[in-house]
Amino acid sequence: MNASPPMYVLDSFALLAYLAGESGMARVQAILAQCARGESSACLSLINLGEVLYISERECGLMRAQQVLAAIEQLPIEILPASRQAVLAAAHVKAQYRLAYADAFAVAAACERGGILVTGDPEFKAVKEIVQIEWLLP
Repeated sequence: MNASPPMYVLDSFALLAYLAGESGMARVQAILAQCARGESSACLSLINLGEVLYISERECGLMRAQQVLAAIEQLPIEILPASRQAVLAAAHVKAQYRLAYADAFAVAAACERGGILVTGDPEFKAVKEIVQIEWLLP
């Protein structure tokens, strides 16, 4: 019996590292290559996408944020909607753990999908007992 392919849930840290060529970029690139070959899948909450875009615009301007969005839309990443179910799940995570509200969406998605949360953000140490985390930074 074959195991199902891994599901990776990217948070904004992982995607920003990939887009900016920062530490952790190579691992995210490898995950995306696996996804393109159908060996795994990746997703990103719409809320985390918004986080990537506001950070890009704040640091580099609106034109860069629009370029970032266009680049993300070409990647083999499923964008998860901010549905009522997702909002309620993220609210529950946020109520129980000390982490940013946007990060709670990534955690909720990983829990719901049995996915591996990919991040380098140390804030996620608070949820390491409830979700599998692949750390981009040591």
